[in-house]
Amino acid sequence: AHTMSDDGKNDDSAEAKSFVAELKAAPTLPAPPDSNDSQKTFVDPQDGTVYEWDGEKRAWFPKVDEDFIAMYQTNYGFTPESKEWSKRASEPVAPVEKKKKKAEKSGIKMKADETPPAGWFEIDESKNTNVYVRGLAEDTTLEEFTELMSKCGIIMEDSDTNKPKIKLYQDKEGHLKGDGLCCYLKVESVDLAIRLLDESTFKGEKLTVEKAKFQLKGEYNATFRKKKKGKKRKTNTQEKLLGWRELTVKRSKNERIVIFKNMFDPKEFEDDPVAITEIKDDVIKECKKFGQVKKSIVFDRHPEGVVSVAFKEPEMADECISVRHDWFAGRSLCRFDDF
Repeated sequence: AHTMSDDGKNDDSAEAKSFVAELKAAPTLPAPPDSNDSQKTFVDPQDGTVYEWDGEKRAWFPKVDEDFIAMYQTNYGFTPESKEWSKRASEPVAPVEKKKKKAEKSGIKMKADETPPAGWFEIDESKNTNVYVRGLAEDTTLEEFTELMSKCGIIMEDSDTNKPKIKLYQDKEGHLKGDGLCCYLKVESVDLAIRLLDESTFKGEKLTVEKAKFQLKGEYNATFRKKKKGKKRKTNTQEKLLGWRELTVKRSKNERIVIFKNMFDPKEFEDDPVAITEIKDDVIKECKKFGQVKKSIVFDRHPEGVVSVAFKEPEMADECISVRHDWFAGRSLCRFDDF
């Protein structure tokens, strides 16, 4: 493109003059030889370069012989050791080599082809969603620990097992050590757990809650490292946890048990011990109307005349308590938790 400045015009003129000078200095090649002409070579009178006529390309080309190679090496710095220069020049250059040469000219450093050796890596604190809890009671179950940590956020699920990523640490003998780890879905849940649960009391023990810090132990072993899951699979797991869904609340086992009071007078069994079995059979017979009965116990020495019935499901106990049957007249019904 031509510029409008005076300097630009002068530059264009200088380039044009230089180009014309090169054309004039170029050797004047003869006209193409006739098909019957045996003379197929031409010698430049200025530098002695021998040209050959290429009938297919219809053009003159320098004749490549020992004299030409010697002159070429002298002008362009090739040494006599480079005997296969013409062969190498004709070979295609690999794309990687081309990139390297181009990068070297531009002063850009190419990345090494070798990947760095596998080893330990550090977790970015801004993406660390793990919480470490100390001071747990030794009889704490995994269900109780999960219920406690769920108050502060959604717990991440393992994509392989579909179970919450939460654990209680054990010693070599399998006994609980009183500490555990919880992996949340969001980083915000970590701060909330620390504010709400740290120095709180759980099952009579004072808890210490902090962001988990992973200590690198031993030498790295690539065989123990889990394979990376696809990003799409991880995204689907998060969407599943964050999406709207109907939550199933697991009810306590004690909600399956119904307590009957004022069922008998303990003094009655002193004269007739068989009455214990009769009362138990009568209670089971009536309770089967509301669902499957798993177990019934008569507390024959209890001053309030107590009989317990354990149903298979809590909903069966709900129906038993809600129904006002004549057979229950004068008796008091309640759940085990309220007893």
